[in-house]
Amino acid sequence: MLFKIACAALHGIEAYRVDVEVDVSLGLPHFVIVGLPDASVRESKERVRAALNNCGWELPARKITVNLAPADRRKEGSSFDLPICLGVLASLGVCPGERLSDFLFLAEVALDGRLKPVRGALASALLAKRQGQAGIVVPRANEKEAALVAGFPVFGLEDLGQVIGLLNNPGSVAPSALEPEDLLQPAVYDADFREVKGQPHVKRALEVAAAGGHNILMIGPPGAGKTMLARCLPSILPGPTLEEVLEMTKIYSVAGLLPDGGTVGVRPFRSPHHTVTDAGLVGGGVKPRPGEVSLAHCGVLFLDELPEFRRSVLEDLRQPLEEGRVTVSRLALSTTYPCAFTLVAAMNPCGDVFHGAGRSEDDCTDGQRSRYYSKISGPLLDRIDIQIDVPAVKFKDIISKSEGESSDDIRRRVCRARARQAQRFPDRLPATNGRMTPREVKRLCPVCAESEKLLDLAVTKLGFSARAYDRVLKVARTCADLADEDLIRPVHVSEAIQYRMMDKYYP
Repeated sequence: MLFKIACAALHGIEAYRVDVEVDVSLGLPHFVIVGLPDASVRESKERVRAALNNCGWELPARKITVNLAPADRRKEGSSFDLPICLGVLASLGVCPGERLSDFLFLAEVALDGRLKPVRGALASALLAKRQGQAGIVVPRANEKEAALVAGFPVFGLEDLGQVIGLLNNPGSVAPSALEPEDLLQPAVYDADFREVKGQPHVKRALEVAAAGGHNILMIGPPGAGKTMLARCLPSILPGPTLEEVLEMTKIYSVAGLLPDGGTVGVRPFRSPHHTVTDAGLVGGGVKPRPGEVSLAHCGVLFLDELPEFRRSVLEDLRQPLEEGRVTVSRLALSTTYPCAFTLVAAMNPCGDVFHGAGRSEDDCTDGQRSRYYSKISGPLLDRIDIQIDVPAVKFKDIISKSEGESSDDIRRRVCRARARQAQRFPDRLPATNGRMTPREVKRLCPVCAESEKLLDLAVTKLGFSARAYDRVLKVARTCADLADEDLIRPVHVSEAIQYRMMDKYYP
């Protein structure tokens, strides 16, 4: 007797359908799972055997063969437990076999019959909706995640008994009443720009970075406030759209890092240590998982003490920064993860952290700076639009009782600039100037004759590369958007040129 139950497996952050075919036939008692299962899938038969016994159902003394189709793709994880249980129970007549094709089932089964959470519930719900399933059955812990799929029945159940009740009497179990909008909670941030003492020009640079999705590098002595300023950046970014929440939640679900709330409703802030490996930063491993660049998708990736990261790790950032996605290639497969993030990097003026911390401008010589900066390649710095000096905070600013401009006030200006960019790029996510192609820069960044003279001076005197030239125009476009102007004026170009302080060290 053969039963076919719909399940799903993951490839990257997307799900593909897996048909769990359960055949119970005459023969010596034997339980085998085929279809390229990994160790966790092969162990499923022991979990299924114990769960059925503990719930009052005895495993039939027959030959049980489970095939995971397509059989030529490797399967991993514990999400196939529930479909296998249901196939065996249908052979016992506990539930109707003809209703097993109506739903997509996804859950790990505990030894007492409880349904335990699994990775990739949101991607599987999107797959089930595309394929026209009547609904998806997931553990209660995955209900909120799957409920982000609007207009699709999601059944978040507790144990095998409730699943059997749904199959035997569909009207007895109601689908989740959660709406996607109910799952979007207002963001609460621990850091606010009003708490930052001094540094008005750095705050302005971060405002420009937030408005246009530009990468930014801050160079300054210890204690100047670089880390605090970086942690304030998410507080001035616009709230994520539902489409961005879907993508962020899919990534965190695949990585097994979803919070208790079941969704990622705020823009992430990731700050890996400088000892991070290549796979930890861009993704990969024996069983590929998203790296820090993907976990920062639609948010901020903060790299503190940038020259302390291994150079090979930093060079891995080139593709993610340029394309907004990263491809992890292995012998057996190739996986692509989205990673459209804003890079915020920080570093000291030179190798000795005590240099640059005093009052003298000559604490770090040009030679010391050049040797320290040489740990970072020129092509990588070219991809960082804004490079800003962060001096030590003055005493009068430290003791000042007045508060600076709040993050809410800055965010309102950023949202207005983002709205202009959304009209400019209606089909892009994220719709920011930082993602413009060279062709779009040429078309969307018109400059006047006086601005052209400034750009000519920057290329000839400061040695800007062609990529740096494009970056200046992108930042100038954002400065104009913040000023609600269509034409890029000389004041916008001059501000953008001031944000390229590192180019003089890379002739």
